[in-house]
Formats: sequence, structure tokens, C-alpha cells
Amino acid sequence: MIRFRPRLAPTLFTVPAVAVLVALGVWQLQRLEWKSHLIAERTAAVAMPPVRPPQTLADARAMEFRPVADDGVFLHDKEIHLGAMDPRGRAGFQVLTPLREEGGRIVFVNRGFVPTELKDPATRPTGQLAGTVQINGLLRVPPDEKPGWFTPDNRPDRNYWFWIDLPAMAAADRIANAAPFYIDADAMPNLGGWPKGGVTPIALPNDHLQYAITWFSLAAALMVIYLLYHRRGGDSA
Repeated sequence: MIRFRPRLAPTLFTVPAVAVLVALGVWQLQRLEWKSHLIAERTAAVAMPPVRPPQTLADARAMEFRPVADDGVFLHDKEIHLGAMDPRGRAGFQVLTPLREEGGRIVFVNRGFVPTELKDPATRPTGQLAGTVQINGLLRVPPDEKPGWFTPDNRPDRNYWFWIDLPAMAAADRIANAAPFYIDADAMPNLGGWPKGGVTPIALPNDHLQYAITWFSLAAALMVIYLLYHRRGGDSA
């Protein structure tokens, strides 16, 4: 009969380590449920028929990612440039242009991506649509604050933005009646080819099940090592 006598040092290390690994696995399962729900909500919203943009931030939050149709006049001289990369990894900017609706309200429209060499609007005059235009896209709500510690501060003095801060963008453009949401224009080609719309991330990565399996596997492996260590110790005794 093998007598199991836990040794102090290995036990003091293994028990907390296994508890932490199991907790991480459970947390990833919770993240999996949250992400799956988020993907389902976004997929359902994108598939809905287009509507007119809302009037309030509360309504916009309930409608995020839903297709909307708006019309107005672009204020091209107030373009905002958001640092971005295209799907191929090319550096450039997403162009946010204020759209003045018939009633006077301003809605920022993310018209899409331009490479760095086309940042200057003068290099893409054909795409600077004049007169009343109709915009189709997805309703978006900006973050309430800077997305994370590693996100640089915006540089309104250089018109170089790292994250969408609509109040600051409106202030930089001297706009007093900007809507608290914006529209990501769809992928319908613009005249001249730029900007290229359809930049909204629809497909979200969901690797939380793999992460959970990894953490649970590490916990199980550590327990096996712990038991084998004591078994060898018992055999040698």
C-alpha cells in the first residue's frame, strides 16, 4: 500500500497554484459566455433593416451596430484623421467628416480608410462629395474614456487622433451641436476610390474556450506532477 504523506513545501506551492489556474479557467468560461452573447447581439443588429439615426445617446446605445441612413452636406474642411491600419497592415487614417443634417445637427461620419500618402484631402479631390449626399452605414457609440493605458493621447493640435472622442473632436472643429454618436459608412465605393468604407469590425475573435482548456490543463498537469512527486518519494522511502 502506498502511503500518501504531503510534504509542506510542494503543497504550499501546488495548492495555491492549482487554485489560481482553475480560477483563470472559470474566468475564461465566463468571458466565453459574454463574448458569445456580444457576437449574437452584434450579428442581429447588423442584419436589421436601416432606420434614421436616433436623437439621443440612450437611443443610440440601444441601436449600436444597426444600419442607419442619413443625409446632409459634408463639411470637408473639418475632416478628422484617426490613425489606423487597413486589413493588409498598411498604415494610414480613417477619415471622420462632419455631416450637417437639414435641421442643422452635425453627425460625424467615418467615411473609411485612406493610406498615409492620401491624408491630405487635396490628393483625393474626387472623393470630396459636394452638395447633399445620402450616407448608409452602421451606428456607433464612442467610448466614454480613453480605451486603455497603452492608447496614446489624442493630438487635436496636429489633427492626429488615436481614439474617437466626439466632444474633443467637435471642440477642435468648433462644432457646437454634434450628435453623441457617429456613423461608420458602409463599403459602397466612393468616387475616386477613397476613402474606403466598411471599416467596422463585425467578426470578433472568440478564443476563450481554448484559453479555458489551457488553464484547466495546466492545473491538471500540476496536480499530476504533485502526485507523482509524492509517489516517488513514498517508493524511495
